[in-house]
Amino acid sequence: MANFAKSNVPRFSIDVYQNEYLPQSAGEVNAIVTVTSTGGGTTGGRPLPASERWGHLPGPQGPGGSAGGGAHAAVVIMVDCSGSMDYPPTKMRGARQATEAAIDTLRDGVAFAVIAGTHKAVEIYPGDGQLALASNETRADARQALRRLTPSGGTAIGTWLRLAERLFGSSNAEIRHGILLTDGRNEHEEPEKLREALDACAGRFTCDARGVGTDWEVREVTGIASALLGTADIVAEPDGLAADFTAMMETAMGKEVGDVSLRLWTPQGAEVQFVKQVAPAVEDLTGRRTESPPRSGDYPTGSWGDESRDYHVCVRVPTAEVGHEMLAARVALVIREPAAPAGPPATTLGQGLIRAVWTDDLAASTRINSQVAHYTGQAELADAIQEGLQLRKDGDVEGATARLGRAVQLAHESGNGDTAKLLAKVVDVEDAAGGTVRLKARVTEADEMTLETRSTKTVRVKK
Repeated sequence: MANFAKSNVPRFSIDVYQNEYLPQSAGEVNAIVTVTSTGGGTTGGRPLPASERWGHLPGPQGPGGSAGGGAHAAVVIMVDCSGSMDYPPTKMRGARQATEAAIDTLRDGVAFAVIAGTHKAVEIYPGDGQLALASNETRADARQALRRLTPSGGTAIGTWLRLAERLFGSSNAEIRHGILLTDGRNEHEEPEKLREALDACAGRFTCDARGVGTDWEVREVTGIASALLGTADIVAEPDGLAADFTAMMETAMGKEVGDVSLRLWTPQGAEVQFVKQVAPAVEDLTGRRTESPPRSGDYPTGSWGDESRDYHVCVRVPTAEVGHEMLAARVALVIREPAAPAGPPATTLGQGLIRAVWTDDLAASTRINSQVAHYTGQAELADAIQEGLQLRKDGDVEGATARLGRAVQLAHESGNGDTAKLLAKVVDVEDAAGGTVRLKARVTEADEMTLETRSTKTVRVKK
């Protein structure tokens, strides 16, 4: 159960950036909502012991137990063990080493399990349908079990996710996080099966997804991470897996509050057009709304530690005469007890207001807020990259050049240097400011997949 009286719960703040002034007859309000979480894992400025942060909570199992029923957090690692992981053998060796590194990063008291994924899912540790509690002993046992990770069979990722969901179901942990590694396409189950599994797991746990090598499908891996509110990335060389797994686990260790939602209340006649996370990455949350009457809807944001994220909110309001002012939307960050039914939230973590004011001052009503403009450009940048790469694959040189040129221009304008560097591996840039580029004749598959996988990563507005 969530305990918000504890001193290690982060403090949340909400800041709203917008130009609230609208010309007469206009009815679209845009705002950037910045949510910041600070103070998690500290008490009086001092770091809390691991056992008080991600450790064991009072429950049916004692601190030395092997089940995760009373743990504050749980992690399940899903490792691709299909036959292709043996080509080359460094992939399987890298996966074992990465999983071991992730397990070594677990704090005492965290519940965990390891799944070997092929055309079926097998729990190789602890192996009893439960979760183990991290300790020196269980970490050593898990390292021994990793020797049983051998490549064979096919790939059916939906079965891996469903087993993870069942394992998480054996724990009442507030923070539930998965790590999934694959090296190939999901060829041994129908796409609908994977979609059904993702629908069943959404809201049950978050999940980071990684593709190793270049034989996997970018949209499958990014789709998994998107559905489960995690991150996606490519690890082109197996020797990079251990560092990546360690970094993922360290980030997961910083999470203090789970199942947080952005709640939007709108007045009579107003309607939410879209809600998008725009930093640190673009993620459209519009279709994930769940109603929370009266006149409110919740958009999932996953779990939080010490961090800041930005959301673009667009609301359609009834048009009004000059001089009229209204509250277009109320934004709140809310969290429920894990088993609570729909209804009022257990806790409101922060609130902000989105306003609309009609004016005949042309300068005021046509000014675009710098935050809104920046993130509108970042969303366009992601779209331009994905569309350009698809046109390139389709053989449309002119179309690909135009879209990737626009991407270069947007990356330059926004100062998104990381994306600009990735684009320069796919196109020769003649004029970044003007978006003039030429497609490179030869592009490595790893460079193209890296650009596509990281296309949604954004940069914050420069202060």
